[in-house]
Amino acid sequence: MPTGIAIRDVRAQLFGAAERVLLRAGPEGLTSRAVTAEAGVAKGVLHRHFADFDAFVVELVRDRIARLDAQAAALVAAAGTGTVAGNLTAALIELFDPVTVSIAGLIIFRDELRARLRRSTPSGVPLLAEGAAMLRSYLARECELGRVAADTDAATHALTLIGAGHLLFADRAAGPPEEQAVEAMVSTVIADIVQRRLL
Repeated sequence: MPTGIAIRDVRAQLFGAAERVLLRAGPEGLTSRAVTAEAGVAKGVLHRHFADFDAFVVELVRDRIARLDAQAAALVAAAGTGTVAGNLTAALIELFDPVTVSIAGLIIFRDELRARLRRSTPSGVPLLAEGAAMLRSYLARECELGRVAADTDAATHALTLIGAGHLLFADRAAGPPEEQAVEAMVSTVIADIVQRRLL
């Protein structure tokens, strides 16, 4: 029987392998065989730690969601420094790395995966919903600091930024957009709430 430490090591090894497969082959290339081959382990190893491949992918997504906690804390801590557009641009670029873009595609197109993730993310697209919550918290803090308009609808602006950001990053073949393109989109979305706080 493997120890808790060994299980965590195997999970991390398999998650890392899955991310490399996603980077190389995209969502359509993510199979249990591809993951175990990439990890250099026997095919049965994955199924010893996860009920089935969907259960593995669910935990991979939850692992990515858990990583957002540190990013969210850093983003809220950055409120009041730099520019609002600059902070949001950096957050979107970090959020929409190629692995997250591939995982979002998996979630959107795999009904069973989305249904299983509903337990922890009851509404919205898992991972993107948590990203929106991160941006909402940041905008709410900037509102408190007076750097955006007092009546800012942080939730709606966060959703708009996530939706527009996802569209900018979604074309895997073209590669990620230039930072300037992301910042131009962000600046357009938040122009009103930044200008109105100056009035």
